[in-house]
Amino acid sequence: MTICRDCCCGSARKHPDVDHDAQLAALRAAVGERHRVRVSECLSVCERSNVVVVHPAPAARRAGARLVHLGDVLEDHLVGAVAAWLDAGGPGLAEVPPVLTPRVFDPADYAD
Repeated sequence: MTICRDCCCGSARKHPDVDHDAQLAALRAAVGERHRVRVSECLSVCERSNVVVVHPAPAARRAGARLVHLGDVLEDHLVGAVAAWLDAGGPGLAEVPPVLTPRVFDPADYAD
């Protein structure tokens, strides 16, 4: 999984009510050693900050699963939902949890 933490994502200016460091720590703690968490510079979809990109497991990717982009991941319960989805198999192996479905977006819709 990749977490955007740059100009808007992770910004106290844009999201002053979110403890971005605590959110990242909670996500890392929730997935533990089972899943890798990368921090990225700007992913250029600032309209959807905070952005989390969920990667399919290698077997699912070989079977055709693709990255899933989630935007507006601002509440703690969403962090738990992402972790639970990964533990259930993630993209290509488990359905997107209903609480995350409204947050799925196509980054091509935001391309310049």
